[in-house]
Amino acid sequence: MPLPEPVSNSPREGAAATSPIERLFKLREHQTDVRTEVLAGLTTFLTMAYIIFVNPSILGDAGVPKDAVFVATCLAAALGTMVMGFFANYPIAMAPGMGLNAYFAYTVVKGMGLPWQAALGAVFISGCLFLLVTLLRVREMIVNGIPHAIRVAITAGIGLFLAIVALKNAGIITASPATLVTIGDLHARPALLAVIGFLAIVSLDHLRVKGAILIGILLTTVLSFVVGDNTFHGVFSAPPSIAPTLLQLDIPAALSIGIVNVVLVFFLVELFDATGTLMGVANRAGLLKQGRMDRLNKALMADSTAIMAGSLLGTSSTTAYIESASGVQAGGRTGLTAVTVAALFLACLFIAPLAGTVPAYATAPALLYVSCLMLRELVEIDWSDATEVVPAVLTALGMPFTYSVANGVAFGFITYAALKLLTGRAREVPVIVWIIALVFVFKFYYLPGH
Repeated sequence: MPLPEPVSNSPREGAAATSPIERLFKLREHQTDVRTEVLAGLTTFLTMAYIIFVNPSILGDAGVPKDAVFVATCLAAALGTMVMGFFANYPIAMAPGMGLNAYFAYTVVKGMGLPWQAALGAVFISGCLFLLVTLLRVREMIVNGIPHAIRVAITAGIGLFLAIVALKNAGIITASPATLVTIGDLHARPALLAVIGFLAIVSLDHLRVKGAILIGILLTTVLSFVVGDNTFHGVFSAPPSIAPTLLQLDIPAALSIGIVNVVLVFFLVELFDATGTLMGVANRAGLLKQGRMDRLNKALMADSTAIMAGSLLGTSSTTAYIESASGVQAGGRTGLTAVTVAALFLACLFIAPLAGTVPAYATAPALLYVSCLMLRELVEIDWSDATEVVPAVLTALGMPFTYSVANGVAFGFITYAALKLLTGRAREVPVIVWIIALVFVFKFYYLPGH
């Protein structure tokens, strides 16, 4: 039951309550304010700003002009996040997806030998399919059909995903040919600074200090100049030209080459990566009502539009970012958080040197703390029922260990359907779960390279 709105005794308070920002984002309804939302947006941006440098590097390996990709990345992220903020009113940021860009570059272009222009065409087609199933509300039906155990596990799995990303960025864990992963060099300055930042964030947040996560990121960044190896490269620079990638996608080539498999992989990974992230972050923000998102279809429309726009600009698939959870933890609850992130991505076109001064190990503490908090969602699972527990655990573990939100979701759906069938409880499984499980089985066994 909603609380009655307090009577305003001040003309300024009444004006604030009916301001354009209040009417657009419903800040009072979500128990937040402009300052909190802007700080949350800045926090989210700092945890995901790495994409404006990583994405050009990955796509550059496939022959896509790096400078143009830098601009396309900023524009695609700003556009998608702006639509998410204004249209769906969710504090969820978007940008070209990690994993999807690697699949684009290393599997489709370098592995299969397709021109990058044709690969962009495949991304555009997958975006059109996305938009179609969104308009038909098929995606909403899929999301609403996710079993409670898997829905909860998606949030926890994203937390584990964030943890492995954070520990890797901090240098606390590293690759090992013998054991796949092992402890890193804890004497190295990045690891030590990340530990300091992490302890600062946890302590400040426990003491209810506003902007604790952002303070931790900034503290670690400042220390990186004092005792680390970080260097200041200036503030402003003119944005490079986007002409080499703008409208360079080749849709006829994508269709004529017969890359149905490629389009299907893009579609499936985008669908469940974005859907899993949307559900996980919204659940963390307390924006789910009876396990559902009120404005889910609008959120899905935002990422469908962003995928198509990104391919036109010259970048791989755009998707919702799990790093949005850091902004949610900092207090973000409305689209104003997303709009702030979008504005900062646009600003990066002109202040790329400054944006690049925040090292990965400075944002790692924020991601690690958020991951710790997201794991508590697992308490909602019915631990007495193995047919609920096992799919949930495999969903959560599949995300960090395969480095893919979509793969974790796939493991969960397949095992959920299989275990219910084998234990004589097949009637408990919604029809959409059977369909999704079979699609994932097809994907794993018949689609090459993914």
